[in-house]
Amino acid sequence: MPDDTTRRAFLGALLGGGVGAAALSPAGGLLDSFAPLSGRTWESTRGEVPDTVASQYGEATVTYDDYHIPHVEADSEKAAYFAVGYAQAADRLFGMDLIRRLMDGRLSAAVGEQTVESDIFHAKMDFRGAAEASRDALAGTRVEAVTEAYADGVNAYIETGPEPLESTLAGYDIDEWTVGDSLLVGTQISWGLTGSFETLRRAVLRDRLDTADYRRLYEQPFDHDAPIIREGTSGEVQGVDGFPASPAAERVDASLVDWLAAHEPPAWWGSNHWAVGGDHTESGSPILAYDPHLTLMVPPVWYEQRITVANEDVDVRGAGFPGIPFVIVGENQHGAWGFTNTGADVVDHYTYETDGDQYRYDGEWRDFETETRTIEVSGGEDREIEVRKTVHGAFIDREIDGETRHVGVAWTGMSGTRESEAIYEFSKTEGVDDYREALQKMDVPTQNALYVDDEQIYYKVTGKIPIRRQDGEIIDGNRVFDGSAGEGEWDGFEPFGQSDWAGGEFIPFEEKPGVVDPDYIGTANQRIVDDPTYPIGFEYASGFRGMRVYERLDDRIESGEPVDSEFMASVQRDTLDIRARKLVPAILDVRDQIDDAADPWLDALAEWDYRMDRDSAAALVFHHFYEAFQGATWGDDFEELGLDDGWWPQEWVLTELPPDDDFFDGDRAAVIAEAMETAVENIDAEGWSVYGDYHRTTIDHQFSGQVPSLNYPRYPTDGSAFTLFNTRDGLSAGSSWRQISSVGEPSRSILPGGQSGSVFSEHYDDQLEMWADGEYKAMAFETPDSDDTIEFGGDGE
Repeated sequence: MPDDTTRRAFLGALLGGGVGAAALSPAGGLLDSFAPLSGRTWESTRGEVPDTVASQYGEATVTYDDYHIPHVEADSEKAAYFAVGYAQAADRLFGMDLIRRLMDGRLSAAVGEQTVESDIFHAKMDFRGAAEASRDALAGTRVEAVTEAYADGVNAYIETGPEPLESTLAGYDIDEWTVGDSLLVGTQISWGLTGSFETLRRAVLRDRLDTADYRRLYEQPFDHDAPIIREGTSGEVQGVDGFPASPAAERVDASLVDWLAAHEPPAWWGSNHWAVGGDHTESGSPILAYDPHLTLMVPPVWYEQRITVANEDVDVRGAGFPGIPFVIVGENQHGAWGFTNTGADVVDHYTYETDGDQYRYDGEWRDFETETRTIEVSGGEDREIEVRKTVHGAFIDREIDGETRHVGVAWTGMSGTRESEAIYEFSKTEGVDDYREALQKMDVPTQNALYVDDEQIYYKVTGKIPIRRQDGEIIDGNRVFDGSAGEGEWDGFEPFGQSDWAGGEFIPFEEKPGVVDPDYIGTANQRIVDDPTYPIGFEYASGFRGMRVYERLDDRIESGEPVDSEFMASVQRDTLDIRARKLVPAILDVRDQIDDAADPWLDALAEWDYRMDRDSAAALVFHHFYEAFQGATWGDDFEELGLDDGWWPQEWVLTELPPDDDFFDGDRAAVIAEAMETAVENIDAEGWSVYGDYHRTTIDHQFSGQVPSLNYPRYPTDGSAFTLFNTRDGLSAGSSWRQISSVGEPSRSILPGGQSGSVFSEHYDDQLEMWADGEYKAMAFETPDSDDTIEFGGDGE
C-alpha cells in the first residue's frame, strides 16, 4: 500500500473540492508504487460478487437487466430492503462512505490537514445532530425497521463482497453502515438543495453597491410572463394572495461570508419537469417528463432500482441516492412523480451580542449549548473545537485576520424531519389522494412536487417554510436578523429536537402554491407565482427554461395535435437558447464595428435558429461570445468592489440591460463588438469549427490523475445551461436523470454514465453515449430473464 503521507495527499485532492464536485485535481503519482492493473490491490477489487447471500430477513432475489438495473423481489419488505442495501453497496459503497464522512466532519481522520476546515464547518453545523433528531422522529416506525434491514444488507456486502477500487488504492477502511448514516445522507441531499448563504451575500452586495444599482440588479423580479402558476392556469389554484414588502438587510462581514462560501453546497443547478393532462394526450392519460439538473460525476449521482414486495402490493421503479433505501423519483403501477427546486428560503442568519461563553437573548445572558469535539487528523495534529448552539440553531464562529466573527444559522433540516417516511410512502401510493397525504410528511427539502396518475395532474410546493414576522407584519427572510433582540424567530422550531410543525408558524400545506388537475403545467426553477399568499423565497432561475417549456406546450395544445411520449421527449431534447434569441440581433446590428475576421461567424449567426446543437458553428461562437460579453460587462466594475464572478447578476439581468447602461459604459455596441472579437480569437486559437468540437462529455473520475482510463469517454453533445436539453458549460452539471412516464404505457429513462461504480464492469458507462445523443432505455416493470442474479436466503422474521 502507499505510505500514509501519499494516501492523505491523494484523498485530500479527491475531497478538497467537495464530494460530487466535477473539477477535482487528484494528486499525481499516487500509484507509483503499484504495477498498473496488477497485484493484490487490483485483484481484491475484481473479485466476484457472491451469487448467494445469507439474510436473516428471509428470501429475496436481485435480478439484473441489460443495463445492470437491479430488480429486487421479495415477499416481505425487510427481505427486499436487505437486498437493496447489498445491491447498492456492491455498486456504490465508496461514494456512500465519503458522503457520511463529509457531513459528519470526519474526513480528516482519513485525509489529513487538507480537509480540516471542511470538518470544522460540518462539525459546527452539527449535521449529525440533525440526522439524530430525524432518527428520533422515526423511532418505532415501519421506515426505521426497513432502513435497519437495508443497513444490515450494506454491512453484509462490506463483510463478503470485493472492496471498492478507490478505498483499496487509498488504504481507506470502510466502517459498518447504520440507520443514522442513511439519514445523514438524506441530510446531505436536503442541505445540498436548500442550504445557502445567499442572504449574507446579498447583505455584502447591498453594502458595496449603490442602492439603485443593487435594486435593479438583484431585487427586480424577472419580467417574463412564465411563472410556474400563470395567470389563467386551469384547475384548482392554491396559495395565491400576496404579501407586504420586507425590510432591508443588516450589514455582515464579507470575510466570514467568504469562509462560509467555501463550504457551501455546489451552485444551484436547477431541474425541469412538466405534465400534460389526459384531455390533450393520445393515450387519454396524463404524461410526465422529468430531468433533475445536478452534478455530473463518475459514477452518476443517481442509482436506478426496481423493488417488488408481494405481501405489500409494492412495485416501484425509479432513481434514488446511494445510501438511501427508497426510490425517490420514478413511478409505480398507479402514478409517477418528480421534484424540482423551488428556491424557497429556509435558512435564516443571526448576529448576537456575545461575551465569552455567553450570548445575549431576550434581555438576558445565556450560556451557549456547548460540546467539545475532536477533529481527528491523520498524520497531523488533532483539533479540539467547541460546537456551540443557540436557541435559533448552529453558531458558526471563526477567527479571521485576528478577529473572531460569527453568525447564527437556522435551517429547517436541523430539526427532526420525516422526508424518509414520505419517500417510503410514495412507493405505495395508488393515486393523487395517497400521494398528497404522503407529501405532507416531506418536511425537507422544499421542492416543486409534480405527480400524475391515470386521471389527473397534481402540482404542489412542499417542505416546511417558516413564516417570519416583524412588528406583527409578515416579512421576507432576505436579511440578517438581530438574534439578541429576538428578530426573525420561527415559532415552534426546535433545532436538533422535535419541532411543532403543525402548531408553529410555518406555511400551512394547503396555503402553499399548488394546482389540482391543471390541463398542463411546467416547472424549471422559475418563480412560482406572482402573488403567493406567503413569501416563499427570493432566488429563482432567470426563467429561460421555464419560458421555453411553456412555448412548446402552448404551441402543441393550441395546435390540437395530441401529446404523446415522443413529443415529451422532443421537448426534453429541445436546444433553443432564449439568451441567443435576445442577443444575436444586437450582435448583427453592430456588425460594421466588428473586425472582418469574424465575418464567417457572423454569417453563421445570421442564418441560425438559436439552437445549441453540436454540429452548429453559430452555437460555438455564441457560447464564447456570451462568456466574453459577461466579463466585459461586469468584470471591471465588480473587481473594483472586491468581488469575483461568483457575485455577478443572473443572465436575465444581462440580457435586459439598456444599451446605454453605465455597466456598458454607456455603449453596449462597443462591448458587444469587443466580446465578439474575443470569442473569434479564442475559437481560432483552439481550432474549433462547430459546437461539438468544444462541447463534449468531460465527466471525469476523481482519480483521473493516476488512472486516466477511469474517465468516461468524450462524446459531442448538445444544449447549454439555459436550454431544456440541459448540459452546463464544461459538463460539470446537467440532466442527471431523464424520465418520461405515462401511466399504463411504456416509460423511459437514462443516466449520464452507468449503474456500476466499478471500471471493470461493462455497465460502468454503458448509458453515456445514449444520454449524450438524447436517447432513452425502457423502464420496464417486468423481471428480466437473466442469469445475472443474487439469491438471498435464511430464516425469515
